[in-house]
Amino acid sequence: MINKQSGVYHTTSVDAAKSNRTTLFLAGHKRTYGDFREKQRQVDAPCLDDITNTTEFNHPTVHQDNVLAPLEAGKVQDVVDRDLSIYSQRRGLALTPTITSNPLLALSHPAYGLPKQLVDNFASVGIKSIYPWQSECLLKSGALGGENNLVYTAPTGGGKSLVADVLMLKKVIDTPGEKAMLVLPYVALVQEKMRWLRKVVEGITKTPASPFLGERRPSAWRKRGDEDSVRVAGFFGGSKTKATWDDMDIAVCTIEKANSLVNAAIGDLTIGRLGVVVIDELHMIDDEIRGYILELMSTKLLSLEQKVQIIGMSATLNNAELLAKWLDNAKFYISRYRPVPVEEHLVFDNAVYPASSSTIFYKTATQLNTQSENASQLKPEPTRLITQALSKELNSPLINAVVALSNETARAGYGVLVFCSSRVGCEKDAMLISQVLPSAGEVDFSTAEKRRDLLSDLRSTTTGLDPILEKTIPFGVAFHHAGLTTEERDAVATAYDQGVIKVIVATCSLAAGINLPARRVILHGARMGAELVGPSLLRQMRGRAGRKGKDEIGETYLCCQKSDLEAVAELMEADIPSVESCLLPGKRGIKRALLEVIATKLAMSNDSIDDYIRKTLLFHSIDRNELAEMVLSTVQELKETRLIEEFNGSEYSATSLGQAIVASSLTPEDGLFVHRELRKAMQAFVMDGEMHVLYSFTPVQAAHGNINWQIFRKEVDRLDESNLRVLEFVGLKPHVLNKMAQGGSMKESTAQEVEIARIYRRFYAALQLRDLCNEMPVHAVARKYDIPRGIVQNLAQTCHGFAAGMIKFCKRMNWGALEAVLDHFSDRLRAGAKSDLLALAEITYIKSRTARIFWENGFKSAAADVKDIMPVLLLAQPKKPRLSPQDEAQYLNKLKGKADIISKSANHLWEREMQAQLYEEE
Repeated sequence: MINKQSGVYHTTSVDAAKSNRTTLFLAGHKRTYGDFREKQRQVDAPCLDDITNTTEFNHPTVHQDNVLAPLEAGKVQDVVDRDLSIYSQRRGLALTPTITSNPLLALSHPAYGLPKQLVDNFASVGIKSIYPWQSECLLKSGALGGENNLVYTAPTGGGKSLVADVLMLKKVIDTPGEKAMLVLPYVALVQEKMRWLRKVVEGITKTPASPFLGERRPSAWRKRGDEDSVRVAGFFGGSKTKATWDDMDIAVCTIEKANSLVNAAIGDLTIGRLGVVVIDELHMIDDEIRGYILELMSTKLLSLEQKVQIIGMSATLNNAELLAKWLDNAKFYISRYRPVPVEEHLVFDNAVYPASSSTIFYKTATQLNTQSENASQLKPEPTRLITQALSKELNSPLINAVVALSNETARAGYGVLVFCSSRVGCEKDAMLISQVLPSAGEVDFSTAEKRRDLLSDLRSTTTGLDPILEKTIPFGVAFHHAGLTTEERDAVATAYDQGVIKVIVATCSLAAGINLPARRVILHGARMGAELVGPSLLRQMRGRAGRKGKDEIGETYLCCQKSDLEAVAELMEADIPSVESCLLPGKRGIKRALLEVIATKLAMSNDSIDDYIRKTLLFHSIDRNELAEMVLSTVQELKETRLIEEFNGSEYSATSLGQAIVASSLTPEDGLFVHRELRKAMQAFVMDGEMHVLYSFTPVQAAHGNINWQIFRKEVDRLDESNLRVLEFVGLKPHVLNKMAQGGSMKESTAQEVEIARIYRRFYAALQLRDLCNEMPVHAVARKYDIPRGIVQNLAQTCHGFAAGMIKFCKRMNWGALEAVLDHFSDRLRAGAKSDLLALAEITYIKSRTARIFWENGFKSAAADVKDIMPVLLLAQPKKPRLSPQDEAQYLNKLKGKADIISKSANHLWEREMQAQLYEEE
């Protein structure tokens, strides 16, 4: 049934959570189940005793509304003959020369100097030859020998990553002791690349060090045994990696972690071991929110006395020559080669028009948008028509086209990637596409079995199975957006790559953060929220079409409504904007840039600062006199805010506060905000509650989210006396909460008002963090605060890194007492549990609520057999509908596998503890 209020054709996960709330009637007063449980806690009832002591788990009944009603999609019909149909006969396209005609296309060729094991490993992951442009770029740029920096651009899917992989791997294999760093913009890409690189370097031994280099200083520690292999480590928000240069050869990092690694290496004088840095998505350098950190990091590398090779690549660079000039006159290479040809189409009012180039696309869209008074003007002819479906759910021509095109491709056995403007739109499209595809009973047994396996995998996660994915996955459809947890997104992406899922509907903002190419890419409009996407993002979405090795051709369909036609046409015609520095006037990067180089002692005088500025991209983008004035004013501002101090008239050093801000990887603006908050805490820190510590650990980035003021007020009303004192100390006022809960608005027109609003948002996030640390599962916190589960999980992950930064901040400020308090609580933060569960929470899969259930059932270490662990693990699983016997058996098998991992992890920890005790006794 249509939800007329929201315009959504199905019950969203938020609606489902609201409708599933249990209520209890007491003396004519209706209370939610959450209120009832809160009352139980106040009388010291064990948090989960009623769950763990239950002898039988009753599954809720599966209702009929959990099954999708079938719909019939519109038919896509050819108006003109398209020669050979791409769905009836594959096209044989000999686009790339073979090794026979060009021996340099074999990575085993002596010109590349790669070890046989590496070549074999590349072949094992499907790379048996390279493209002509890759060969030319490697051999003619001078980068293969490490002599030159390199900037290059190639279309998405054109093989640009392999060039950097070869250069990076050759460096660490041929030059023992030198390390490589690969910088990627998103956590998902870091995790994917880390797994891929570990496969590629398996079994490879580095070239022995030259005897003339001398022996390393003897160490009291025993060698680990992997020093001669190529070791890959990942650094990203939420990761627990504490590896040093001695523990790794390749560091795969997010932008922020890469900059922190460089700062730390400069500070401890180990930067000389860094040999090569690879920057993917180099165009992000002009992103003011995150990407500008790339310019800070790269400029520091260019300012070093020793040479660090820098390799930058992107699919959307319009001024590679300027970036190459900035990166120490690097070689630059531009490729427009795509191994799989892509056909582009414009879809409007159930008609498909060819758009083989942006010019043709612009002309087609402009003609279609011509008003009726110009009817005499010749209109373009469509090549295909889509019949209008009869179902009321598909009465919009735009939705009808998206569903029909998805249906056509999926039924032909190919992969489809649909981009939507919002999370709600993703879920809605996924539901509608599912309703027109064959049901589980109509597909082959093997595919249906794999989809049931996927559902079982998702059910066995700590958050349980999303109710909408439960409906769509049996039809081979899923959605992929930031509202899903990491485990859900990984499972969906893997299933799609294996062909188990045929259609993924994703938000536009994830276009750059996912590596999911498809036979057909469908754009449900060209908006991200209410705004049109930019030219670069549009190209990235369209660039996902066509998969080398799986498809012989790719297709993109941009489905528009009339009001957007002209704007989209202009967008298609627009050039990719040139990348520019984010240190320009009006942008905040310059202040952080100068603070970091002064704090790391790369520049400590006017002359050395001038030398540093000359190595920035900014130097190539601005008038010299204007630049000099901007540097002087920024230095003066840093002095006024007491982040740096001047001595001897022209020399500078960072203050303790400046050092603390750089050590904790904060911007100067965020660092000053944190300093003010921690100074208030130093004056009156509430020790008899947990909210003050949790507020200190809440990332300042969380202060940009939205607040449900009714929920906020309700949670504040439940705070005890000690935590209410925290409310007063941080500056929150109950009457403001009441006003906002009744529909008021919070002004943010002045700097003071912005800071006050920031404190309210941060405290709201701290309440969520409190529940996570008190063993409330992610899905329960999401339901309680009416936010997506993925957002809650992201808060839980990012707070780990921020907490470590706060501890460093206190250490640099010599606030030993506050540092000790925060450090003690950080273990609880990682475990998501109370103090009594910290040892148990070190075991794989035993976290938060699961740890509590094991504890209350007598497991203090989980060092037990699988048969003993299994019943308790069953108790810890989220509630699920009653399954068929076959699905129940699969579900139990998944849990048995998890129980086996838990048992092995617990036994390993126990053995490690025993060894530590033996060492102490000796």
